[in-house]
Amino acid sequence: MEDNSVILAPELLLDLYKKLLKPRLIEEKMLVLIRQGKVTKWFSGIGQEAIAVGVTAILEPTEYILPMHRNLGVFTSREIPLNRLFSQWQGKKNGFTKGRDRSFHFGTQEFKIIGMISHLGPQLGVANGIALAHKLRNENKITAVFTGEGATSEGDFHEALNVAAVWNLPVMFIIENNGYGLSTPTNEQYKCNNLADKGIGYGMKSYIVDGNNIVEVYTKLNAIAKEMRLNPHPVLIEMKTFRMRGHEEASGTKYVPDVLFEEWKIKDPIHRFKTYLLEMGYLTYELDNTIKAEIKEEIDYNWKVTQEEPEIVVDLSIELNDVYKPFDYKHIEQIKENRKIRFIDAISESLKQSLERHDNLVIMGQDIAEYGGAFKVTEGFVDVFGKERIRNTPICESIIVSTAAGLSINKYKAIVEMQFADFVSTGFNPIVNLLAKQHYRWNQEADVVVRMPCGAGSGAGPFHSQTNEAWFTKTPGLKVVYPAFPIDAKGLLNTAINDPNPVLFFEHKNLYRSKSQEVPTNYYTIPFGKAALIKEGNNVTVISYGFGVHWALETLENHPDISADLIDLRTLQPLDYDAIKKSVQKTNRVIILQEDSMFGGIASDLSAWIMENCFEFLDAPVKRVASIETPIPFLDSLEAQYLPKARFEQELLVLLQY
Repeated sequence: MEDNSVILAPELLLDLYKKLLKPRLIEEKMLVLIRQGKVTKWFSGIGQEAIAVGVTAILEPTEYILPMHRNLGVFTSREIPLNRLFSQWQGKKNGFTKGRDRSFHFGTQEFKIIGMISHLGPQLGVANGIALAHKLRNENKITAVFTGEGATSEGDFHEALNVAAVWNLPVMFIIENNGYGLSTPTNEQYKCNNLADKGIGYGMKSYIVDGNNIVEVYTKLNAIAKEMRLNPHPVLIEMKTFRMRGHEEASGTKYVPDVLFEEWKIKDPIHRFKTYLLEMGYLTYELDNTIKAEIKEEIDYNWKVTQEEPEIVVDLSIELNDVYKPFDYKHIEQIKENRKIRFIDAISESLKQSLERHDNLVIMGQDIAEYGGAFKVTEGFVDVFGKERIRNTPICESIIVSTAAGLSINKYKAIVEMQFADFVSTGFNPIVNLLAKQHYRWNQEADVVVRMPCGAGSGAGPFHSQTNEAWFTKTPGLKVVYPAFPIDAKGLLNTAINDPNPVLFFEHKNLYRSKSQEVPTNYYTIPFGKAALIKEGNNVTVISYGFGVHWALETLENHPDISADLIDLRTLQPLDYDAIKKSVQKTNRVIILQEDSMFGGIASDLSAWIMENCFEFLDAPVKRVASIETPIPFLDSLEAQYLPKARFEQELLVLLQY
């Protein structure tokens, strides 16, 4: 042990020893239970306990920590009752996820622990968001987040460190370098000598720590943490350690040379620390046996409690109701004082009024601050609300979405502006795997709106013209909104911001300056799941959303003899099935128009639903009209051929003749 260990009181050293022993003894119990078939899967942290225990020990109880699946010492050091941990692992109700996710894939606000998802990288961004919230509230708190050396190869690692450095976020990035990413050794993961060297490129301080020495972990990190609280900034810490068992128990360790096991066996953090405590006279063999006996008794008792706990009773309504956080929608009426504004002005006005209404609302995106965004939606916002709340971001969609999730966890609302909806592809993972699943997994809302300027018609080509709503409508846990008129855009965006669930808000960029309307000047809301009946008729139901509504309107105006219901869906998740069924029962014919290409789109699902639920009312097959099955071309003539506007008129006339 280091000479600086003398500054630690014997009571603290013994407490650290007990905290090291508990996860080790739990693991030893679990390994026996695996062989007995009573536990199905286990990710071992044996040999790495000093990192989890040491990091947790230097944090204040109100500071968040984001562990990985080998950091049992985090959970035990935060004193989560063992029977709750065991229930979590066994998929029982007393756990944290109601049997929906396993092992350490959960979070708990009670213990300020935010667990990982299997994609690893997003939690680095979540830590950024949590730390940003602390910084915005001027709280002297830090956030600690773990990752492995394998995950440093992910793009999210780069994005997270870069954002944390640029924004001076008090995040302690902990790399547990245990030699292998599953079976891939470090020399096949990266070329630099030490991962800590990467800190130089981000302009942040970095340190290398002996991760098997609890005293070094505690003393070094405690000093670093104090400095971070006084002067908020990120640090990168590489913990040198070794994984003494397989990636998980079933994978084994045949790929690891025996010499490495021998080398690291003598560096075992518990054995080293016990030897030191015995030499210093702080620990006796008798006391050691007593400590172990007490911990084992606690483990056995709590395991018995968990075994006696009944299995979860499967209930379909509970499963479905937990996908979204309940939203107490408050309807705010539109006043009669109107002014004629464009679609883009309605979006901007909603954002302004929402920022005034919610002092915990933050908007993030590329070029949205002084420049006002690619479409000038947030022009002038910095002068009113400041750069802390109107935040330019580096080009890193993935980690900014994760950062938004972290803000939500730490009591903020977040809006992320995608410069173009097409670019959401690089932020897809945290939307569909983090935001969408979070409430279902561990009852934590994801209070995030992702604004999506979208759509073709301006010759912008394959990468600036997509309307990609179908990427998200099929993902449980997301809400999807797609207005066609300024009055709806304002009211629905207000509702989206109020809603504690993740919302994808699509804004057709060719509506921004081409469509104007009388819009109430006050702050008002429009409920989700309520379609608008734009025109009423008797002979056919036309269903659309976004720019498609305007194509349908133009076509119907050119054919005044066609008596049609025109339904503007407005929200795609949830859908207004009642409005659709009511119209179909009256008109007996349906045509669905979407700008997206056909296969797998909204029109396909709606058509199937109508056939299943309204078949007896139909006098003709349901007709779908969509863009052709190609990427979106930029040449005007090719783009016109791609879009469904002209085909819609033809197909409508054919349907009416059926």
